[in-house]
Amino acid sequence: MWPIFQNAVARSRGAMLGWGLALGLLGMFMLSFFEILADQKESLERLLASYPPEMMAFFGDTTAMFTPEGFLGVEFFSFMPIVLGIYAVLAGSGLLAADEESGTLDLLLAHPVSRTALFFGRGLAFLTTLLGILGAAWLGLVIGARVYDVDLTATSLLRPFLSLLGELLLFGAFALLLSMFVPSRRLAAMLSGLALMTSYFITSLARINEDLEQAAKFSPLNYYQSGDAITQLNLEWLLGLLVVALVFTLLAWWRFERRDIRVAGEGSWRWPWQQFRTYERKSGLQPR
Repeated sequence: MWPIFQNAVARSRGAMLGWGLALGLLGMFMLSFFEILADQKESLERLLASYPPEMMAFFGDTTAMFTPEGFLGVEFFSFMPIVLGIYAVLAGSGLLAADEESGTLDLLLAHPVSRTALFFGRGLAFLTTLLGILGAAWLGLVIGARVYDVDLTATSLLRPFLSLLGELLLFGAFALLLSMFVPSRRLAAMLSGLALMTSYFITSLARINEDLEQAAKFSPLNYYQSGDAITQLNLEWLLGLLVVALVFTLLAWWRFERRDIRVAGEGSWRWPWQQFRTYERKSGLQPR
């Protein structure tokens, strides 16, 4: 499993460098505006009050954005589940299915390597990549807080990233699970992305529409703590996200151990009558 892990991490170095560096610089850039924002608090409060609440619901509690944690919650952490969620969905759906469709997975499994070692080696590499990206983004915020004299510690800035990691692992594991059932990686990524966006909209709109509050309880992003985690991290919510991600991962492993590996290309839906015709051909029976 270790060589598989090393190879997968090496293939993800570009993603870690590109995503991590970009988000780290973005965090530093955002913090440079906090002092300017705080100086114009009264005029900006009047401006924010003029916007429709339906639009502002997508950014959380904008009235708290004049504190360091509220500012980062609105300007940085509010859209991180979508930005990095896209990466998690694409990486999770292609963790094994990408090599399967390119025709290299069956060649790899022809060597003395078990499916379990391959699965968990790739899975640990995915986790390592996410940790590398989030670590670089966290470091950018820590440096920005020191440079621009923002009253936030390195420990407090770490908490929102833990909540974000739980969300990314959940959606990445969900995409991996779907890739074990649906015919193609594209379909798995599309369905996972749809689930991500649906969760985002339901969670956001539930803040202004009481009819959606019950539905929001089943939305994973309802348990994303954003900038609120800077002051206090809800460990129960984080543990719940990690447990669901683990369940999805184990189900995907169970399916990967038992499914047939395609030689190359995308698969297709196997309807019951198609499976019966395949059985007739293999058994030499005359089709009806």
